[in-house]
Amino acid sequence: MSSFLETKRSPQVVVGVTGSIAAHKAVDLVSFLVQRDCAVRVVMTADALRFVTEVPFKTLSRNPVVKDLYDTDEDWVPQHISLADWADVVVIAPATANTIAKIACGIADNALTCLALALRPETGFLIAPAMNGRMWSHEATEENVRILTARGVNMIGPAEGLQACGYSGKGRMSPVEEVGAQVMEMLRERNLA
Repeated sequence: MSSFLETKRSPQVVVGVTGSIAAHKAVDLVSFLVQRDCAVRVVMTADALRFVTEVPFKTLSRNPVVKDLYDTDEDWVPQHISLADWADVVVIAPATANTIAKIACGIADNALTCLALALRPETGFLIAPAMNGRMWSHEATEENVRILTARGVNMIGPAEGLQACGYSGKGRMSPVEEVGAQVMEMLRERNLA
């Protein structure tokens, strides 16, 4: 019998941020999730740090940001492993062609790709691609997306529109509200939200 004093824990979401001009949108995604009572942790690639700093992520999530494969928690456990155990859902937004290819091929050379390979089978996994339209439609990217979706990874987008490179077409990261809504739906499917 459950006690009225028991409280439901917050859904636990890891937001992965990669090196795209859309990295600034991940700040709004973290805010979106925190406002919906999610506990959020952020993992940034080195290239993501060239577009946005860790400060807004740390401030909004109220948690340290993992930026390096060799970051550890208070004890000895590597952060990418402890976060893989901790997460109910992992969302990579934005996800570059490079990161998508690495995960599809099992390349684990940074904290985010290691975390992706260490996820528990029951953990929800969502990728929001963002890249030049020709990169998105390249057969290598298409094959990597097929591989990941066959493994149960969810994809959202990319959206159509003007891209930072000046081209117009499919390749923009999906709107933050859509990505956030998909994360919340994945949590509801697991009875966590």
